[in-house]
Amino acid sequence: MSTPFPFTAVVGMDDLRLALLLNAVSPAVGGVLVRGEKGTAKSTAVRALSALLPEVATVAGCRFSCDPAAPDPGCPDGPHEKAPGLSRPARMVELPVGASEDRLVGALDIERALAEGVKAFEPGLLADAHRGVLYVDEVNLLHDHLVDLLLDAAAMGASYVEREGVSVRHAARFLLVGTMNPEEGELRPQLLDRFGLTVEVAASREPESRVEVVRRRLAHDDDPEGFVARWAGEESALRERIVTARALLPDVRLGDAALLQIAATCAAFEVDGMRADIVMARTATALAAWAGRTDVLAEDVRQAALLALPHRRRRNPFDAPGLDQDKLDDTLEEFKGDASDAPDDPDPDGPDDNGGPDGGGGGGQPPGDAGDGPGTPQEPATGEDDTRPADPGPPADPGAEPDPAPEGQPGRAGAAEQSAVKSAEPFRTKMLSVPGLGEGAAGRRSRARTEHGRTTGSRRPKGALTKLHLAATVQAAAPHQRARGRSGPGLVVRRDDLRQATREGREGNLVLFVVDASGSMAARQRMSAVKGAVLSLLLDAYQRRDKVGLVTFRGREAALALPPTSSVDAAASRLESLPTGGRTPLAAGLLKAHDVLRVERMRDPARRPLLVVVTDGRATGAKAASEGDPVALATRAARLLASGGTASVVVDCESGPVRLGLAGALAAGLEGTCVTLDELRADSIAGLVRDVQHVSNGPRRAA
Repeated sequence: MSTPFPFTAVVGMDDLRLALLLNAVSPAVGGVLVRGEKGTAKSTAVRALSALLPEVATVAGCRFSCDPAAPDPGCPDGPHEKAPGLSRPARMVELPVGASEDRLVGALDIERALAEGVKAFEPGLLADAHRGVLYVDEVNLLHDHLVDLLLDAAAMGASYVEREGVSVRHAARFLLVGTMNPEEGELRPQLLDRFGLTVEVAASREPESRVEVVRRRLAHDDDPEGFVARWAGEESALRERIVTARALLPDVRLGDAALLQIAATCAAFEVDGMRADIVMARTATALAAWAGRTDVLAEDVRQAALLALPHRRRRNPFDAPGLDQDKLDDTLEEFKGDASDAPDDPDPDGPDDNGGPDGGGGGGQPPGDAGDGPGTPQEPATGEDDTRPADPGPPADPGAEPDPAPEGQPGRAGAAEQSAVKSAEPFRTKMLSVPGLGEGAAGRRSRARTEHGRTTGSRRPKGALTKLHLAATVQAAAPHQRARGRSGPGLVVRRDDLRQATREGREGNLVLFVVDASGSMAARQRMSAVKGAVLSLLLDAYQRRDKVGLVTFRGREAALALPPTSSVDAAASRLESLPTGGRTPLAAGLLKAHDVLRVERMRDPARRPLLVVVTDGRATGAKAASEGDPVALATRAARLLASGGTASVVVDCESGPVRLGLAGALAAGLEGTCVTLDELRADSIAGLVRDVQHVSNGPRRAA
């Protein structure tokens, strides 16, 4: 979009606009993570912010945007003594999901270094974003090592590049904004902690508000320049307010009473580390400056807590971010301290807390309203994208003919359906991996050729050279030195001699769970243990950066309960509400898994699948008696999966003194591995399951 949508024309989104403005006032707050469903104007609001930032004075010709009034003494393009300055708009630099490390931090120009002997450094996106905005859309899909790099730079205000004989340090202070859709997977807790603030956004469910959103969007698309001109006055006023708040920020006093409330709040919510206290202090100070005050009040501390704490309270990927506002109010009241430490009321003549037109910021209540915090999304996330499982309905009558199952739901034949059973506590599972060497997305499960990892060899570069294999390059150039006229010391290297280093690391896989929810699994203790095991495997998949899917089978049919996704908490939610009962259509479950994997291979050929079948191995159901013996059907379905090269694990859920070993027979048909629930534990005395290997002489149990 060549003409950005005006920031003051954004309807609603009060918390989001406030968090962005606070970072514009004080970049030390540490950036914003915006979580929300698709189509909620996350990117629109972020892109609109850059137009509000004041112009930046830079040293002419400096690639690192040094300030002529205080140039960086260590700037690679320096020194800048009495260098002329010029003004330019603040930049908003976007980091693509597929960006390389060299593109982010910069790199040595290897070709010039070898051919000309010049150590030429090419700056990356961190240098471009200095004194501007660095925007990362879909930050949860970014490779972990890139997230680590940009968050380290944001925390230190500088980027350090040490590679290929070049050592460069340059300033990198920017407003970091990341957006993500939680349905596509979560960030690790330690990465969540590095973002200063977080906000939850959702589309309004009020018809009037939605009408206004559509009206403004259509008006902007029809006449972008005219629409922007109509909001120019509000944009200019908000820009001036940012400048005023920045100037006031050094004079804001953070008293002991406010500091006590901040510390007590972080302690009450059991937040790890001290980063939350520091971020809250900076946020509360910025809130006071934004309101035109020089003293931090309790209301500033409360709003700072609502923005800075929810994402820091997640203990595992299945915890929803949020904050108990009643507990927050009680804590602030208990530790309110001496009232004389701060004035009772803010300056009534000071600016209000909203930067939008007519005091409304483009619609809705002021963005500083403490009633709506990130602990509770501004609107409930419901509608077409709701991932909650459908109501299974009343239990079936055991004596009646089964009703036809709704589309996407398992059938109800056989035993009566039982209500969902709570899962047992998750545990640390053994390592399950796919054999061979893949080339899929970076992760932590299976071996793969990657851009990051240990060097295993070399090859001719395809496209730009990203990682030089020095020894292989020298070996390629050495035999041609006489022909190139080299008789003395030194080495003549040409482009054809350059060799790219090949590396081996780890990839994330597609872990497809096929869970038996039939009557034979319905014993409460057994199903609780089974759900606990699957939950443990889901947690392991989250930690190893896998995609997950969930197929369930019971009655007469199988259903895809959750299409492959990066959101393991969505899978955990479906698993927790899974009812049981009916026959065991094992063949239907395996065939449904085969169909899902076939589609996923077309969508993402590089991501290798790992099939995890959780069952006791009994096959007692088929769509029709004419289809044949259920056991024979399951065997043929297993062989179909094995013929496609799918790596498989069967988790044997059979219990009791007498065991039929049917799960082992299923593993033999799948040419995979069979483990019991006890053997699945990482601390099991049965030993570790290192790899899932295809075998032709029957099932292999973990030894």
